[in-house]
Amino acid sequence: MSSVCITFVPMIYPRNFEEKIGFNEIRTILKRRCMSSLGKEKVDEMAFTQEIAVIHELLQQTKDFRLLQEEHDDFPLNYFFDVRESVARLRLEGTHMEEEELFDLKRSLETIIAIVKFLRNNENDDLNDDDNHPYPSLYRLTEGIVTFPQLVQRIDQILDKFGKIKDTASTELARIRKELAKMEGSVSRTLYNILRTAQSEGLVEKDTTPTLRDGRLVIPIAPNMKRRISGIVHDESASGKTLFIEPTEVVEANNHIRELEHDERKEIIRILTDFANDIRPHISDIIASYKLLAEVDFIRAKVEMGNLFQAIEPIVKDYPHIDWIRAIHPLLQQSLAKQDKQVVPLEIVLRGKEQGARGKERLRVGERSSGMQEARLLVISGPNAGGKSVCLKTVGLLQYMLQCGLPIPVSERSTCGIFDHIMMDIGDEQSIENDLSTYSSHLLNMKNMMKQANDRTLLLIDEFGTGTEPTIGGAIAEAVLKQFCKKKAWGVITTHYQNLKHFADEHEGVVNGAMLYDRKEMRALFQLAIGRPGSSFAIEIARKTGIPEEVIKDAADIVGTDYIQSDKYLQDIVRDKRYWENKRQTIHQHEKRLEVKGEKLEADLQEIDHERKAILRRAKEQAEELLQETNKRIENAIREIRESQAEKEETRRIREELNAFSKDLADIDTKAEDEKIARKIKQIQERKERREKRKREKEQEARSKHTTDAQKPTEKVLQVGDTVRIKGLTSVGTIEAIDGKNATVIFGGMRTKMRAERLERTTPTAAKTEGQQKYEDFFVNKNSQMTRNTIDEHRNQFKQDIDVRGMRADEALNQVQYFIDDAILVGVGRVRILHGKGNGILRQLIRQYLKTIPNVSGFRDEHVQFGGAGITVVDIA
Repeated sequence: MSSVCITFVPMIYPRNFEEKIGFNEIRTILKRRCMSSLGKEKVDEMAFTQEIAVIHELLQQTKDFRLLQEEHDDFPLNYFFDVRESVARLRLEGTHMEEEELFDLKRSLETIIAIVKFLRNNENDDLNDDDNHPYPSLYRLTEGIVTFPQLVQRIDQILDKFGKIKDTASTELARIRKELAKMEGSVSRTLYNILRTAQSEGLVEKDTTPTLRDGRLVIPIAPNMKRRISGIVHDESASGKTLFIEPTEVVEANNHIRELEHDERKEIIRILTDFANDIRPHISDIIASYKLLAEVDFIRAKVEMGNLFQAIEPIVKDYPHIDWIRAIHPLLQQSLAKQDKQVVPLEIVLRGKEQGARGKERLRVGERSSGMQEARLLVISGPNAGGKSVCLKTVGLLQYMLQCGLPIPVSERSTCGIFDHIMMDIGDEQSIENDLSTYSSHLLNMKNMMKQANDRTLLLIDEFGTGTEPTIGGAIAEAVLKQFCKKKAWGVITTHYQNLKHFADEHEGVVNGAMLYDRKEMRALFQLAIGRPGSSFAIEIARKTGIPEEVIKDAADIVGTDYIQSDKYLQDIVRDKRYWENKRQTIHQHEKRLEVKGEKLEADLQEIDHERKAILRRAKEQAEELLQETNKRIENAIREIRESQAEKEETRRIREELNAFSKDLADIDTKAEDEKIARKIKQIQERKERREKRKREKEQEARSKHTTDAQKPTEKVLQVGDTVRIKGLTSVGTIEAIDGKNATVIFGGMRTKMRAERLERTTPTAAKTEGQQKYEDFFVNKNSQMTRNTIDEHRNQFKQDIDVRGMRADEALNQVQYFIDDAILVGVGRVRILHGKGNGILRQLIRQYLKTIPNVSGFRDEHVQFGGAGITVVDIA
C-alpha cells in the first residue's frame, strides 16, 4: 500500500474512548488470531484515520485475502517467525546468529519468497498496472520487497533439516566430528568393559548402565564400593545411595573429548560468523521484508475476525453520513450467543441535505418523509433498559472500526461515511481527584465538544443533560443542542427530556428516534424507529415491577392528567404508526414480488419467442434437407419412368408436386403468426403423406406385377436342405439346421446362424442382374474353398466402425445396409455407426432402418465420453 501523507490529526475524545466503546476487546480478539508477534504489533499500531484512500486500501486488503482463501488452499502461511532483533544485532562486527535463530531466519525467508512468488505469479504478464491483478491490494504489498533465495540456499548448506550444523559445513568441522565420534566410541567400549567386569565381581547391579554427568560418561556405584573402582567421583544422588565415578582408564579420553567439543564449538562459531558477514550488507532489506509477513498476518487476523462477526467491507463514501442496514454490535452478539440469544439488528440513518435526495429511493420502518431531507442529529428516547445506550455504542464502535480499516457487521446494502472527529460523553465521570461531580464532568465534556465540533464531527452523548435538576438540566441541554446544530455537527443523543423530543420537530437537521416497547407484553423490543419520539413508559414499568397502585396513582396526580394523557396519546400514536408502517412495508414487499414476477414473465415470453423462432428455423432446415432428399428420389423416379418409357404426363405431375413442395417451404416466414405457420406446416406434411402413400401403392403394384415363381416357395416353411438367401442380398446358401426361429446356413463353406425370418427360399440358378452376378461371384462358386477364402478376406478387412457424416440420407442408408450385412456375414457382435448430431434426421432414419433388421438385437447412444448421441452402437444377434 502506498504511503499517504497525513497532515490532519483526528480528535478522539475522551482519552479512554476505545475502552468505553469496547474497542480494546476488538484488539484482543484480533491478537488472538495473529500467528506471530509481527501481526500483534500491527494490531497495536492500528489507529483511526480519516483518509479515504487509506480506508479503502485496508478494506480492499481484507476483501482480497478472503477471496484468495476461497479460491486457493495453498497460500503459504507457515513459519511467521520474528527474527528482526537477531538480524539487527548482526550490524556489530564479529557477532553471529545462533543455530536456532538462523533456522528461524531460513524458514521465515522461505515464507516471504513463497508469498511474493504466489502474488506475483498471479499477475497479468501482458499488463503493467496492478489493477488487472486478481488481488490488487495484496499485490501492492509486495512492491519494494526484496527476497533472498541465495541466503536461503547458503543456510541450507550450513544447517540440516532439523536446524543443526551439518558435518559438511566445513572441512575442519567434519574432521573434528569424525575424531570426536571415534573417541566417544572408544570411551564407550572401555567403560562397558569396566562395567561388565564390575558386574561380574558384584560391585554394581546387573542392570546398571553408564550415564552422563557434566558431559562425561560415568558409572553409578554404591558408596561402600567406591574404593573397589579406581576413578574420580563426579556426583552423588540426592538420596546419597549412589555415587557417579569416572574410571581412571577413561579420564584422559574424556578430557580429549572435552577438547574436541571445544574445538567443535569454535569451528561452529567461525562458520556462523562468516555467514553473518554475508548477511550484514542486506540487513536493512531483510528487516524491511518482514513487513510483508506482518501485513499478511494482520490481514489474515482481520479476515478471521470478520468471519467470526459475519462482517463485510461496506461501501465507503468520502463525506460524513451513516446509512446502515442490520447493524449489529459485535461484542454484544458474541455475549448473547453464549446464552443462546440473538441480538436485534439496528437500522440507523444520518444524512445531510446533499444526501437527502438520494435517500428518498428507500424508506424504512419508522422513517418520515420530512426527515429524509436532513437528519444530522438523532435524538433517541425510550424506556430504561430499552437499548438506547447499546444503539449509541453500536454507532461509536462500528464507525471507529470502519475508520481503522476493519470490516463491520452490517448488510451489504449499507453505505458508510467518514468523520474527522468522534467525541463521546457516556457514563459517570466523577473525579475525586479533580473535585468534579457527575454533572460537572458532563458540562466539561459539552464545553470541549462545542469548542471542537464542526460539520465533520460525530457526537455520541448518552443521557443528555442528566445529573442535575431536570428543568435547568433540560434547558441547558437544549441550548447546547442548538450550538451543535449551528456547527452542523453529526451525532446520536439519548435522553428522557420532553423538551429535547419537541426540539427535533422544530429544528432542521434534528430527527427523533424511539426504542420500541411492547406495552402488551411489557418488554423492550430493542428496535430503533427513526422519525418519532419514544415514551419512557414509566407508569407501565413501575406497575410491572410491583409498585403499589396507590403510589402509582399519587405519582400520576403529581404530574397531572395532562402529562399522563399526552404520554398515553404518544404511545397510541407510536402504536398506530407502527401498525401502518408494517402495512406499508407489506404492500411494498408485495409490489416488489409482483415486479419481480412481471420481469420474470416478460423474460419467459422473450425466451419462448426466441425458442419458437429457433424451432421454426430448425424445421425449415429439416424441410430443406427433406426437399433435397425428395428431389433425389423424384429424379430417380423420373429416370425409371424414362427407362420404362412412361408417359410424359406422369413425369410432369411429379415435377409439379416437387415445385409445389419447394414453394410451400419457401413461403414459411418465422416472423408470421404461429397459427398460420402451423397451418402451412400441416399442409406440407399432408402433401408429403399423400406422395408417400402413392409411392407405396406403386411399389406394391410393381412387386405384385414382377412376382416370380422363384419367390413363391418362400411363402412355405423353410426346411433343412433348402437353398436360401438373405432378404435383400444375393449370397446363396443352404440351410443346415433349424432351431425354432433361428436357422444355421452355410454360405460358401461358412456357417452363419441367424433368424429364419431374415431368409427367403431361392434356386441356385435364379436370374440375376449383371451387377448382382458380379457381387454373388464372391460367395457362390463351385469351388467352396475359393468362396471361403473370399469371406476370410472380407472378415480380415472388415472394420467395426462406419462414418456416414456429410452423406445424403439415401447414400448413408445404402452404406449402412451393406455395412450391417457384412457384419452379419462375418459374425461381428457389435458395430458403431458415426452419423453426428446435427438436427438428428440422419440418426432417426438409420435407427428406423435398424428396427427392420431381425438380426439387430438392439441399439443405443454411445457413452457421452466417446461421442454420445452422435454415435449409434448396434448389437447383432
